Amino acid sequence: MLKANLKKHLLLSFFIFKLSSSLLAQGGNLPYVDDKLLHFGFSLGLNALDFGITPSLQSIDGKVYQMDVSTLKPGFSVGIISDLRLNRYLNLRFTPTLHFGERELIYMTQGVTQRDTINITSIPVCLPLYLKYSAERKGNYRPYLLWGGGIYYDLGRDTGKTLLLKPFDFYTEFGVGCDLYFSFFKLSPELKFALGFNDIFTPLDQRDAGFLSDQDKTFSLALSKLTSRMFTLTFNFE
Repeated sequence: MLKANLKKHLLLSFFIFKLSSSLLAQGGNLPYVDDKLLHFGFSLGLNALDFGITPSLQSIDGKVYQMDVSTLKPGFSVGIISDLRLNRYLNLRFTPTLHFGERELIYMTQGVTQRDTINITSIPVCLPLYLKYSAERKGNYRPYLLWGGGIYYDLGRDTGKTLLLKPFDFYTEFGVGCDLYFSFFKLSPELKFALGFNDIFTPLDQRDAGFLSDQDKTFSLALSKLTSRMFTLTFNFE
């Protein structure tokens, strides 16, 4: 057992050493990759969906509810990258991305320890356009900033759910990342935050709510506005 564990640690150390050696290689990997006018790639990553919440603060059966999103739940993201070089430091990027995620909304009333929760599943397709500003390349590293925005469409919208969200939204997004140059490809870890502009909550008087119970209707009556928020950690391969 000790011999097997030692062998695993040696293999892991060798892999880390080779990875570091590749990134620190004299002269740098892929020296002309950033000179291409147009290139493509794909991205894989994790997301965490969130809400900006405005409660209605109306009294419902003598209770006033406050809402919050519970601990952010990780989801999965996959996308396609199209990159247009504008100049040495600026790139225009179009990255259609499909996200799979979930939010858990908690309802609380003052002085009551019991909490009610609702799970809201979303499958948003995001169509963003970004400006990418890159610093000077140092060896096999090149950090960058990202800003842009786009259209959000939720494929997971279900009119049979307790809370109904509107399918369309417009959002802005900003983030940071770093290009890592390897021998045959470029890997870019990227962290972004997206903020929706529209109210995506559908009130009871704008939907078919006849099948909802009185308790289910309470969850909608207690809300005034919901806006979308999303954190993403992606790994771009180009």
